[in-house]
Amino acid sequence: MSDYFVHESSFVDQPCSIGAGTKIWHFSHVQKNASIGKNCIIGQNVNIADDVSIGNNVKIQNNVSVYKGVEIEDDVFLGPSCVLTNVTNPRSQVNRHTLYEKTTIKRGASIGANATIVCGITIGRYSFIGAGAVVTKHVPDYAMIIGNPGKRAAWISRHGVKLPEPNSDGIMICPESGFKYKEMQPNSVKCIDLDEETVLPKEQAKGKKFYQEYKTE
Repeated sequence: MSDYFVHESSFVDQPCSIGAGTKIWHFSHVQKNASIGKNCIIGQNVNIADDVSIGNNVKIQNNVSVYKGVEIEDDVFLGPSCVLTNVTNPRSQVNRHTLYEKTTIKRGASIGANATIVCGITIGRYSFIGAGAVVTKHVPDYAMIIGNPGKRAAWISRHGVKLPEPNSDGIMICPESGFKYKEMQPNSVKCIDLDEETVLPKEQAKGKKFYQEYKTE
C-alpha cells in the first residue's frame, strides 16, 4: 500500500516520485518524472507536467497547471486558477520544446487566485502575489505584489500580514506573530527573529484572527 493518496479519477504516470502524506484529488494528472514532496495537497483538475519539481507541504488549489520549467520549493501556496507559463513568446507554428524558461517559486510564497506568473522569473521567499495580479519581473522576499503589471504595494510577514511602517530603528513588527523584520538593503527584507529556512514553531503555525481584523486595527 502506498503512503500517499490518489483519487480514483486522477492519473499518475510512472515513473514519478510522490512523498508520504501527499493527497491528489479529483481529475488531476501527474506526468512522468515529476517529483512531489511530502504532505502536499493537489486539488481538483490540476496538471503536474513531466520533470516538474515540487517541495514538501505545498498546497495547489483547483484548476492549476504546473508546466515543465517550473520549480516549486517547500511550503508554497498556489491559489485556484492561477496561471504559470514556460514560454514568453509562444507561437503555434514555432516549436520551442527545448526552450522552456525556468520559473522558481521560493519557499513559503503564496500566489493568489487567478494571478498570472510570466515565465523566467523568481518569486521570492514568503512573498505574496495578490489575486488577479500579472507578475512580469523578479519578486523580492516578503514583497506583496498587486495589480497589472504587478508592483510592490507593501512588505508582508511570514504569516501573510501586511507589515507596518518601520519604527525609528527600521524595524517592522508583524501584528500577528510579533516577529521583527528589517529592510537590510534596498529591496531586501529579513526576519530578525527566525531564519527563513526554519520551520515555524508549533504555537505560531495556527492563525489567530481574520485578515480583516488586522486591517482595522
